[in-house]
This record gives sequence, structure tokens and C-alpha cells, in this order.
Amino acid sequence: MADQQNIFVRSSGVLLHPTSLPGRYGIGDLGEFAYRFVDWLEAAGQTVWQILPLGPTSYGDSPYQTLSAFAGNPNLISLDKLVGAGWLTNDDLADVPAFPTDHVDYGWIIPYHDQKLQLAYQRFRDHDAPEQRAAFSNWCQQEEAWLESFALFAALKDENGGRPWVEWPAGEALRDPDALVAARTRLKQEIDEKRFRQWVFYSHWMDLKAYAAERNIRFIGDIPIFVAHDSADVWANRERFYLDEQGYPTVVAGVPPDYFSATGQRWGNPLYRWDVMKESGYDWWLARLSATLHTVDIVRIDHFRGFDAYWEIPAEEETAIKGTWVDGPGADFFTVIQRELGELPIIAEDLGVITETVEKLRVDFGLPGMKVLQFAWSEPRNPFLPHNHSPNSVVYSGTHDNNTTIGWWNREVDDRTRGFISQYLDREVIEANWTLIRLGMMSVAHTFVAPMQDILSLGSEARMNTPGVESGNWTWRFSINQLFDNGPRDRLATLTWLYKRRADQQEQLYGDVAVQE
Repeated sequence: MADQQNIFVRSSGVLLHPTSLPGRYGIGDLGEFAYRFVDWLEAAGQTVWQILPLGPTSYGDSPYQTLSAFAGNPNLISLDKLVGAGWLTNDDLADVPAFPTDHVDYGWIIPYHDQKLQLAYQRFRDHDAPEQRAAFSNWCQQEEAWLESFALFAALKDENGGRPWVEWPAGEALRDPDALVAARTRLKQEIDEKRFRQWVFYSHWMDLKAYAAERNIRFIGDIPIFVAHDSADVWANRERFYLDEQGYPTVVAGVPPDYFSATGQRWGNPLYRWDVMKESGYDWWLARLSATLHTVDIVRIDHFRGFDAYWEIPAEEETAIKGTWVDGPGADFFTVIQRELGELPIIAEDLGVITETVEKLRVDFGLPGMKVLQFAWSEPRNPFLPHNHSPNSVVYSGTHDNNTTIGWWNREVDDRTRGFISQYLDREVIEANWTLIRLGMMSVAHTFVAPMQDILSLGSEARMNTPGVESGNWTWRFSINQLFDNGPRDRLATLTWLYKRRADQQEQLYGDVAVQE
């Protein structure tokens, strides 16, 4: 890996999950409009594309509760690229329903995509060229460590009607060797199809990543510190988690009561047995980070503070009130990771109540923290205010868990806060989103990222996620017309030039537009 100084250079970019891209198949994918968005980023002078976790989603459609920490989401596979590969035809895609264009209707698009992916696999299986079969076989061998358990898990989940693995027959649920041998025989073709989907997903993703790299655009990925209980990761590694004999968690993750919630947040993820992880040299985490950093250039770790201490809640508790702080692996974990992987291209999500020991852990390993400008407006000592930023930081106007900046300004900002912001700026705020984008651009922090919704000046209707709300999240998409509106793009390019967030060819790219503004 590159050294830290080369990893985090002065730059800026956009937060946009691929599901939000335009396209005619009901959900953004890794096809035409992903490439057009890379072109848009390049034209806007951006060098960062930040995404959410890419794993296969399940109930609730959250990319932070996936069926695997290693697998990719098959719904992101480009159906058009399957035509190019010869596994689908244009006639196969002539029946596209009138999917909504402004949001993802998961209940509608998933069966459609499944049908097309099944057809593509059948064509591959029955008519594949030798070189395609060889490429598939080689990839499966390279990824065997995670792929085999995931493919079997996914096939068994389908066989059991999508139910969580703890509700399967005991033999499969608890991985009895004889039951697994029988399942591999019984589900041989279904398992092979799961492998095929992963191969195609990663082929499409790595093609896009290479295209972006040629245009000097790096991907920031995302790792949730905890994994979903109903995942191949927990099913195949029960000894690494606090589970009972039937596989149910005995303690779960969350955060304690605070200003925002009197009962805290009970996330429900199983907790790691860090003593077991340490005994194995953190090999599962090393594999997870290595796989992610093959897929992206930089990774943000969600809930970083959990490495220092985490809130342990007895599984039988319905809220997070009766939890306890328990020490995490701390510096020992990052010492091993750094020794094995080199300097760490990791962003620490250090939002919320952060203790001195959490801050020390982040600083000792040189990891940038996050500064969210929507959180800045209380009083002059607020660490999120631009004059308090440190160079080793990543600044955001907002995140996927925030309202859009327009929505925040219109619905959440009171008169006192508006007055403080105006006093800070010495002027009235006319466009809250572009005000925060400009403040982020001018920050001394090495990286600035704005959600696409803020660049497009969208309101609360475009919010990606509302924490604590079970439905209606992760669905926002933008339109083709919005992608081709050059106004926001050129405005972003001007600010990028003005605040020197792209080192190469700045005068050539932005000199004229800067003068025009």
C-alpha cells in the first residue's frame, strides 16, 4: 500500500451509492450511467467517488446489514453488459416494466433482476466459451476462502424461503459436516449460479474501478464495524461471535441512551469474541480489509469507536438501556493490521460522543476523522466548525444518515442556529447547500465530500436514510436530466479550482470557468 502522505492528498469528491444512478432497470447499476457519472466527476474536477457498502442486501434493503462482508450485490450487475457478454439478448430486455425513475422499488426490481440473472447463467452454463469458463474457474479458485461458504449459504437461504439461518433445519444451520455435504450435492447448480453472479459482479466492478483510475478518480468504500447476524460471515464463523448453542446472539451491539434517544439504539448485530479474533491473528479482519481494499482505494470504517470500547446489550433486552461498555481490541488490532497491510488507507467514522481514548487510538495510527458541517453550528468551540478542522480530516456537508442540506435548513435549523451561521459568515445564507459545500472546500482538511443530493440542491424527498425508521430508506435515485445539467457540475468545478482541491491541470481545466464566475 502507498504511504499515508500519498493516500490522503488535498482532494474533493461526491458521495453517491450506485443504486442511486439513473437507468431503465429500476435501480442504478454498474453499466452505462456509472461510467457517465465517472465522466461527470472528471468534468467537475473531482477525484473521489464515495460509496456505501457494496454487499448483497436483505430484509430492509440496508447496505449496512448485508448477507456477506465479502460478496457483492447482484442487483448492481449491468444487464446491458450481460448482452455484451452474449448471455442475454436485446429481446430478453424488451419487457422492462415501467419502473419508477426517482426511487428504487426493491420488491419490484429484485424478482425482475433475478429472472434475468438466472437466464444469463443458463446461457453461460450451456453455451459458454472455453475462455469464459476458464476465467470463471480461476476467479472462483482465487476467492475460494469466502466464496464457497457464501455460495452455499445463499443457496440454502433460497431453499429455506429466505428465512434467517437459525431457522433452517439444525444440520444446515449448525453446519453439521454430513448435512453440508448433502446440501452441496443437492444444490450443486444453485451454488454454481451464486458463484457466477459474484464473478460477474466483481468483473463489472473492477472494470468500472479501472475506468475511474484512468481518470484519476479514487473510490472511498465503507465497512460497518459489525456484521449482520443473518449473514454467511456469522453462519460460517460461529466461534468468533457471542452466540448460544442454537446460533442466536447472547449479546448484541448498539449505543447507549443519549440526547437523541432516551432508550439508546439496539442494533442487534452479534458482537465479536475479540479474544478469539486475537488468537487467530485477526485473520478474518485481515481478509475482510484486504478484500475491501482490493475493491476500493480508501475505506471508511463505520462506528470506529467500537474498536476502543463498544456498548454490549444482553440479547433479551428490547432496548439499549441496560447495556455495558466493554473494551475493544484497541491498539493491538491496528498494530497487527498495519504490520500486515502497511500504512492504512482508512477513514475513522468518529461521530457522536467520542472519548479521549478513542481519539488517541485514531491519532496514534494517523487515521483521519470526520467533520460534518451540519453538526457544526452550536458555539465557537464546536470541532466541526471550519476554523477548528485539522488537516488530517475528511469534511462532509452531510452524510447518508443526515437529511439533505436543503432539507436540514428548511426543517431542522431553528432561528438561533440561523443567526449563528449568519454571524459566522457575516452574511445571510441564501443557498444553504452551496454555503456548506464552499465551507468544506475551503477547509484545511485534506478531503472534502458532498452528497450528490446537496450538489443537485435537493430537499428532504431525496434523503437516503433516516436512522431508526424501518421503511422507505435506501431508495433515492436521480434522473438522467439531472446528470446532464451542467450547472451544478460547473459550479463544483469552480470551487474545486478556487480552493486547490485538484493538483493536476487546474489552470487548464478550471481557469476559464473561474474567470467567468
